[in-house]
Amino acid sequence: MNSAPDNVVELNSVAKTFRDFWMRPTVKAVDGLDLTVARGEVFGLLGPNGSGKSTTIKMILGLIKPGAGTVRLFGLPPDSIAARRRLGYLPELSYLHPFLTARETISYYAGLCGLDSRTSKERTSQLLEMTGLADAAGRAVGGFSKGMARRVALASALVGRPELLILDEPTSGLDPVSTNEVKTLVKTLVKGGMTILMTSHLLADAEDVCNRVCILNHGRKVAEGKIGEIGSSLQDFFLAKVGEGRDFTVAEFLR
Repeated sequence: MNSAPDNVVELNSVAKTFRDFWMRPTVKAVDGLDLTVARGEVFGLLGPNGSGKSTTIKMILGLIKPGAGTVRLFGLPPDSIAARRRLGYLPELSYLHPFLTARETISYYAGLCGLDSRTSKERTSQLLEMTGLADAAGRAVGGFSKGMARRVALASALVGRPELLILDEPTSGLDPVSTNEVKTLVKTLVKGGMTILMTSHLLADAEDVCNRVCILNHGRKVAEGKIGEIGSSLQDFFLAKVGEGRDFTVAEFLR
């Protein structure tokens, strides 16, 4: 795979095998994965549970090292400070301090990003407005609904104005209204020039916001491209399930 200056994320022949206490291989989570995410796109990493999505994200974040191959963010090692300064991350499960208000939570993360007091105050107010939380800024997040808490966590991930935003199952457990709000915000961020990499097990979510997708299964790439271009079987399956009026998962397609 050739490196390109417009590639924000690059994985070349990446593999990761987990081992037990005696260093015996137990699970080959990722197996020879090649992947690129271009600047300014929304890229979906899809697959059922155990497909290797979380392991891939952890290697991109620099939290674990690949057993083979290379991972680069902005052409840099993912665990470098220079790369991490340009990165924002929303984990699947957001653990917020229940006694802090929405404003205090975002301001706390602004401090971790090294923002001065004035910039922190301005950016916190902007993010509260952008995520629709301005009216609830003074409320403790412990009393928030899951959708509101998710928006606080997303605002916190954006406070450093990252060039790349990684969203791990951003709509997991949300009601349809909250899900639509998250999708709308993703589209707004991309229009502003941000690059987004998101994981999901729902094809409908990816179809709504992603420019391209990669489907993983047992650590290997099954397909990659636009949803309408990665095989007639996937497209036919997608259209059939939409006709039934319900969401469906990648696991259903891979069975």
